[in-house]
Amino acid sequence: MRVPPERTPARHDVPAEEVIPALAEVRVGENETFESALRRFNKKIQQSGILAEARRREHYEKPSVKRKRKEAKRKKAARTQQG
Repeated sequence: MRVPPERTPARHDVPAEEVIPALAEVRVGENETFESALRRFNKKIQQSGILAEARRREHYEKPSVKRKRKEAKRKKAARTQQG
């Protein structure tokens, strides 16, 4: 059975947490050392969450495990907010 074209999901229908963040770019200055450019790049990667996203997607996570992880995160946030 084929799905009518008006029923196929579009790219914008994907939840926000499933969208891959934009690629980080660092322009190296004329008198800038490689080490300092690498430090800036690593900082940008860390801030954008690309590395965390890659680690999260490294292995498949079953929906039940994903639900449990999100529920635990929600409970932990509620505990820290209370006390």
